[in-house]
Amino acid sequence: MRSSKSRSRNKNRNNRPSGGNIINRVFDSSGPDGKVRGTPQQIIDKYNQLHRDAQLSGDRVNAENFAQHAEHYLRMLAEAQREVEAKREEQEAANRERQAERDRERAGRLKAQEAASNDPASQDQPDVSDAGDNGLVNTPEAQPK
Repeated sequence: MRSSKSRSRNKNRNNRPSGGNIINRVFDSSGPDGKVRGTPQQIIDKYNQLHRDAQLSGDRVNAENFAQHAEHYLRMLAEAQREVEAKREEQEAANRERQAERDRERAGRLKAQEAASNDPASQDQPDVSDAGDNGLVNTPEAQPK
């Protein structure tokens, strides 16, 4: 019989977020003013607003704290955007290579078709039905003496 402890540990492993698309993922940030929830861009905007509010009220310590929280999420977002951009460029390069391969194959097929159309063996043969009375070629043996 399994203990309940091992079952609960296995459950937690399956529910772990997989990184994935961090740009649209919703985070819970436990900042100095309580929790801030949202996408990285929304959290950055919220901490920047809290930073401005703290600056206007003259609280330099909290203003710096909010600025550092905003900077953390800004760095996370910038890194995620770099990864997305690198992945997109990699896919575009692969697509260009596939298209170039298709173009090379198409050019090869066209060249082969063109060569086949210029080949004398593949062209229509002339009609030889009016070459003689029976359509046979005269050979030296068949000529009258």
